[in-house]
Amino acid sequence: MYVIVVYDVGQERVSKVCKKLRRRLTWVQNSVFEGEISEADFKKIQADLSEVIEGERDSVLFYCIHNPRGWEKRVMGQERAATDTFL
Repeated sequence: MYVIVVYDVGQERVSKVCKKLRRRLTWVQNSVFEGEISEADFKKIQADLSEVIEGERDSVLFYCIHNPRGWEKRVMGQERAATDTFL
């Protein structure tokens, strides 16, 4: 599946969240990662993040795309990290 992760966490946890996500996903913009991963990797990412975030204060959104047909990415302005293999 293709996953887009968007997060809003306390400043003191940003680098920890970023480090966990860089293991399996591509950084594309501040607080945004994306990439093709397996269901097992998805569960590992969730487990890794649960060790870092504070559920009462932080937010992590996962957009999971199982069938990319008819879905496209459009960039306005500079693309920070190109993902040539996107969908």
